[in-house]
Amino acid sequence: MSISTLISTVLQLAGSLCFLLYGMKLMSDGIQASTGEKLKAALHFMTGNRFAAALTGCLLTMIIQSSGATTVMVITFVNAGLLTLVQSIPVIFGANIGTTITAWIVALFGFNFKIETFAVPIFGIGYVLTSMRRWNKQGPGQAVMGFGLLFIALGWLSSTISAHSGSMTFLPALQNLGAFSIPVGLLIGIMLTALMHSSSAMTAIVITLAFNRLITWEFSAVIVIGSEIGSTIDSIMASFGANPNAKRAALSHVLFNVTTALIALVLLKPFTSFVDFIVPGNVEDNIVFHIAMLHTLFKVGGNVLFLPWVPQIARLTERLVPDDPAEAEQSYRLDFPETAVRNSPMTYIITAQREVSHMADKAVQMFDSLQYGFTDRSGRFVIDHYDNLVKDEAYLDQMHEQLINYLIRCEQLNVDAHQNDLINSLVQIVSELESLSDDCLSIGVYIKRMTEKQYFYPQEDFERLLPYLELARQLLQFVYKNIDKRLSEKQLEFAKELEDQIDGEKKALKKIARDRLEGGANVKAELLYMDLVKQIEKVGDRCFAIAGQLSVDD
Repeated sequence: MSISTLISTVLQLAGSLCFLLYGMKLMSDGIQASTGEKLKAALHFMTGNRFAAALTGCLLTMIIQSSGATTVMVITFVNAGLLTLVQSIPVIFGANIGTTITAWIVALFGFNFKIETFAVPIFGIGYVLTSMRRWNKQGPGQAVMGFGLLFIALGWLSSTISAHSGSMTFLPALQNLGAFSIPVGLLIGIMLTALMHSSSAMTAIVITLAFNRLITWEFSAVIVIGSEIGSTIDSIMASFGANPNAKRAALSHVLFNVTTALIALVLLKPFTSFVDFIVPGNVEDNIVFHIAMLHTLFKVGGNVLFLPWVPQIARLTERLVPDDPAEAEQSYRLDFPETAVRNSPMTYIITAQREVSHMADKAVQMFDSLQYGFTDRSGRFVIDHYDNLVKDEAYLDQMHEQLINYLIRCEQLNVDAHQNDLINSLVQIVSELESLSDDCLSIGVYIKRMTEKQYFYPQEDFERLLPYLELARQLLQFVYKNIDKRLSEKQLEFAKELEDQIDGEKKALKKIARDRLEGGANVKAELLYMDLVKQIEKVGDRCFAIAGQLSVDD
């Protein structure tokens, strides 16, 4: 083969592979863009038993055409606390089955007729769908375009690496290394899959090579098994900077894939013989179906073998990835995954919503601790609660900074108008919660000063603060319980009624303080009392502002 022919072949091969990968990515991204809003509903199903969770992982991967995307999504949810480790493991297992759909699409449609003849019109239909903005079919249009590109690439790939082209003469040498051919094939599967970030694409390439009789049935099987190990690269990358549970979920994926691959290699001869037995016809004439069936049995067999042992696998990962004692809740960190699925921003918005709920929970704890300062005037509040109040306020400051940064990164994804509105609403809520924590600390400071200065107030006047504080607490609790929901008009009216009651009580309490001032009471004490009343009213204002954000229409 001349140098010019070699260069031409390499460029054609590289171009075909790039088209194949881009077609699969376009198809996956388009489907994800169309189904991103349904991720919340899928989450509820994930939390069922392990078999339902595995089925969810399988179906989700079939829909979005990427087990890597599903695994990254699951690890992100575990990192956010939306899924437990035990819930996540069977979803990851099930995703391995879902990825087999691509092999069957290639086997059924890739070589039985000239699919590339129809691929260009299919791509054209997809382009029309994406161009017609009024139809709002950009996601499905992308998926159709990707489907067309996938089979254009398969046609080019098949012609480039056909037996007559002489471009793959090195493959027989790799297959004829005796016992060494198995580790070589395994290494090829691992490395190429890790580089392409797609076991589905690797399987499609193997099927194309086998169809053109460039690799044997056994060598094809070994490469497919190796791709199972290489496909763990996405989950490993997604675990960088994540919490221990997310790292354990990623580790469970690695352990599952590596163990099933090793078992399949040990049982390679009986495994391939079993596939030959259940797939009709001669192996050479039906090798594409043999590979697709081996791929499926391999994944299903792994699930059958390991799904009953999910709790034990979870405990094993907990031993291998222990909790870091240095990661006590003294500082807050929320990293934005660099492996973000850019066409599935809802995955990351859901994470942000969960963190906002956690922030609201912290704010409620801060406010509840203030009640001790009103009910016990012995000074125990300063000793038992004030330092924790200061620490909590600093923690919520960190949450505010990290969450705002995270939400800004979310905005840079491919968000639609509704998702953009949701992000903006979350930004406002986070800012209000941070201000609310400042208000709680200010109230704590006023109580501390009252205690240290030993200011005296009539018992009945001080006790009037308790129902006032309770009104603010009710509004805060109402907002906290609905922080991840949309408020109806009736619910917003209820919040408004509570805020009006708080405003009315504030006026009455300030009048009491002014009356005491006119009667010759301590000026500093009464001004402090009025500041305290005003600060509690601010809590009500913050809560009602949050309620307003929660009532924004979907």
